[in-house]
Amino acid sequence: MTGRVKKTNPRLTSLITTLKDASRTGEVKIWRDIANRLEASTSAHAEVNISKINRYAAEGETILVPGKVLGSGMLNQSVRVAALNFSESAVSKIAKAQGTCMTIEELLANNPKGSRVRILR
Repeated sequence: MTGRVKKTNPRLTSLITTLKDASRTGEVKIWRDIANRLEASTSAHAEVNISKINRYAAEGETILVPGKVLGSGMLNQSVRVAALNFSESAVSKIAKAQGTCMTIEELLANNPKGSRVRILR
């Protein structure tokens, strides 16, 4: 039997704690779900390509990726993307499509209820 591995990334541990607190105080289940996904091993974190965002997102929609956004593919619409991390090419492609990149912390501050957010993994 193995014990639970403690996260060593201070930003990630702080984010998980913040998401759990927001879930408890605001009774918003989406933040608890994201915290649980981020608590999993790093290899289980989502890695989503721009092409998948383009396929599943509508114009002007807010997308949440509990992991990293990668730059493979094309983005043809303006979307707001919140993620734990972004590759450089993903940031440039989102900006080129007039979209916005933000951290999960920024999304939580801007949208504490988590409404109208699509989670991609």
